[in-house]
Amino acid sequence: MNIKRYAGRGRTAQSEPSGSSQNSGPSRLSAELSESLAGIQSELGHSPDLKIRQVQLDGLRRIRAAAVHLSGLADTSAVNEFVVGSLLAVSTDGLIIDCAESGGEHGRLLDMILSRALEIGEAEIKEDWKEIMLAVLSGDTAILLDGYSAAILCATKGGEWRSISEPSSQMVVRGPKDGFVESVATNISLIRRRIKSPKLRLEYMKIGSETQTLVALMYVEDFAGEDLLREVRERLNKIALDEVLESGYIEELIQDKTFTPFPTIYNTERPDVAAGNLLEGRVVIIVDGTPFVLILPAVFTQFFQSAEDYSQRFDIAILMRIVRYSSFIVLILGPAIYIALTTYHYEMIPTTLLVSLLAQRENVPFPVFVEALLMEIAFEILREAGVRMPRVIGQTVSVVGALILGQAVVEAGIIAPIMVIVVALTGIASFAIPAYNMAIAGRLIRFAFLLLAGMFGFYGVTLGLIVMVAHMNSLRSFGIPYLSPFVPLSVKGQKDTILRMPLWLMSPRKSPQQMRAELPEFMRMTTGNEEALAPPIRESNSVKNYGTGDQPDED
Repeated sequence: MNIKRYAGRGRTAQSEPSGSSQNSGPSRLSAELSESLAGIQSELGHSPDLKIRQVQLDGLRRIRAAAVHLSGLADTSAVNEFVVGSLLAVSTDGLIIDCAESGGEHGRLLDMILSRALEIGEAEIKEDWKEIMLAVLSGDTAILLDGYSAAILCATKGGEWRSISEPSSQMVVRGPKDGFVESVATNISLIRRRIKSPKLRLEYMKIGSETQTLVALMYVEDFAGEDLLREVRERLNKIALDEVLESGYIEELIQDKTFTPFPTIYNTERPDVAAGNLLEGRVVIIVDGTPFVLILPAVFTQFFQSAEDYSQRFDIAILMRIVRYSSFIVLILGPAIYIALTTYHYEMIPTTLLVSLLAQRENVPFPVFVEALLMEIAFEILREAGVRMPRVIGQTVSVVGALILGQAVVEAGIIAPIMVIVVALTGIASFAIPAYNMAIAGRLIRFAFLLLAGMFGFYGVTLGLIVMVAHMNSLRSFGIPYLSPFVPLSVKGQKDTILRMPLWLMSPRKSPQQMRAELPEFMRMTTGNEEALAPPIRESNSVKNYGTGDQPDED
């Protein structure tokens, strides 16, 4: 019988917390229909959205049946037409007679209803109580028969979903306008529309003892390395959480290093970006309930690439990438350089400009460092307020903030005019970076450089740059150096980093296993070292046993 099977959970039995609701209830259905229905109602707290439709199957003996589903999660039309309608429309005499002739074998009637009566596309027979309850809570419909301790699970998932629309976080001028939504099935279909290859593989798992969140793992066979796939599966299986409500939960637990401002896992709302990375040998993780999918492994240059780079001419793409990298430099070093110049290194400023700066700062009561810190904090407050404010009054807040931070503070003599320009340029530069999480990383690092510049001038800025580059060089994303193809240097890899060569000059992009094969021996990820591959979950005395993706520093 060719039926759809549910995937196993993404948690080990040892990681399930005691007292979980998944452990409550009987292990099997009762053969008494009324007892089974009462157990389901009790398990769901007699919820009003639990719908039970009981029907009578007439034959040599009268058999009672019931279809159980949740109205908000199941497709009501599919339940009425293909489940309940099939049970009522089909003549059951032949089925029961055939069962009687077969000697009344246990479960025979369920098999014949599954194969001859139901018009639903996907259905299967299950006996385990947990699997039946999970299917109902996921939107499927369970058919129960009196006298049988098993149920037929019909795929009737439905309900209301957000329609496919343009991504709000990664907009492009030229390119596809569709974006991921909160439905795993829809997101998978968006990728399959772009990659019509039989090598595209899909795996399901359930993560979260309470939420039982569906997680899909996608990769292209022969493109993604076996060691990478084994590592991803192992880290996902070690996650021990009660709830997984967004892909950020998983990202935090499977990343190589926790204490770093730089993101080592890429996330996107765009199906074309996910498809392109799949063809490069990467792995895509889709989490139910969020439009943001995870792509791994990720390198530093990946966060400065946009889907539009491959839709426009190569010369335009090169210009845009140079602008993005320049914006990142301005973001992290702009205020720090201004503080260092005006506090410690006057001799580096042209005389005419220096006289103008001193004249502007004549009535300012604060040092340059305090002035910059106050302006940066005020700008961050305005930025956060603009995100949270309703759109109706968001524009008003922006205008008021511009007046307060601009003309008002300058006329009051609190802030020098040049400082307003520096902070505004820094804020604009943060919006030029395509990846939002990389822009946040730059904003965090900016405050560290502010402090170093205020204490030591350019010496502090230089020290900060050395520490930052050394830290980035120590990062790995599932075995891939974070700064590749710069460190280790790959000449061929430079064709699609800061520059974007014409497509006819670009060689086929390297898969992660090819990149790993080119590394020195001591930098390769070896599958024999379990501590380096997937360190054990850190023990916790708290109620929730959170996993961790930390690796020991080996630098």
